Amino acid sequence: MKLNQSLALVAGFTAALQFATAGNITGKVTLKGTAPAEKDITGVTDAACSAGHTTPMKTRFFVVGSGGELADTVVILKGVPNAKSTGDTAAPLLIDQKGCEYVPYVGAVQTGQKILVKNSDQTMHNIHPSPANTAGGNKEENKAQFAGAADLTFTFPATENFLKFKCDVHPWMFSYITVVDHPYFAVTGKDGAFTIKDVPAGKYKIVALHRKAAPAGIEQDIEVTADGAKTDFALEAK
Repeated sequence: MKLNQSLALVAGFTAALQFATAGNITGKVTLKGTAPAEKDITGVTDAACSAGHTTPMKTRFFVVGSGGELADTVVILKGVPNAKSTGDTAAPLLIDQKGCEYVPYVGAVQTGQKILVKNSDQTMHNIHPSPANTAGGNKEENKAQFAGAADLTFTFPATENFLKFKCDVHPWMFSYITVVDHPYFAVTGKDGAFTIKDVPAGKYKIVALHRKAAPAGIEQDIEVTADGAKTDFALEAK
C-alpha cells in the first residue's frame, strides 16, 4: 500500500514538474525557390461563387509572402510522454464556405475534436470528407447543405494527414484537415509563423508537413525548456 502511495506521489510530482517547466515552441516556415504559378479555376458558372471574388479564382497550392513566408504548413511535435487527445473538450474547428471556397484550406484538429462546417454562400454545397484511414475508423460521409442551413458536425477517431473535404457540386472546392492524437501542433498563417503552446520540457522531434512542398514531412530535433524553444523550417518549392 505504501509503495503504491509512493509511486503515485512520484508520478504526481513528475507531472507537476513537467507542467511547471512547460514552454512554447515558436518558429517560422519559409519556402526556398519560386513557387509554381497557381492555375485558373475554370467552369465556374454559379453566380453565388463569383459574387465573393474580384479576380478570377485560382488554386491555392502555395500561399507565400514576399519574404517566402509559407502558409498552410502543419507543424507537429512528436514524442511527448503520455500525450493524449483532448479533442472531446477542445473548441471546435470551424470550416466556412465562402465564395465557393473552403476556409481554411488547410487545418488541423485532434482525434475526437468537432469540426463544424458552415455555409456562408447563397447556394447549395455538399460536404464530402474522403478519409484515407478508414481502417482506423475515419468514415467517409456526404451531406448536402443548403444556403442558411445549420452547421454540420464531423469528428474523426484516427490520425490522418491532410484528410480531404470536397464539394461534388463545385469540384474545385477542397479543404485538407490533419488529425493528430494530441494537442501539440499548429498550422502556419500567411506570415509563416507558428506557436505550439505549453510543451513539457524535454527533447523531441518536430515535423513540418505541406501538401506540395513536404507531403511526407521534414523532421528536426528540438529541445524545449521552461523558456520554450524556437525552430524554423525552410521547405523546397516543388
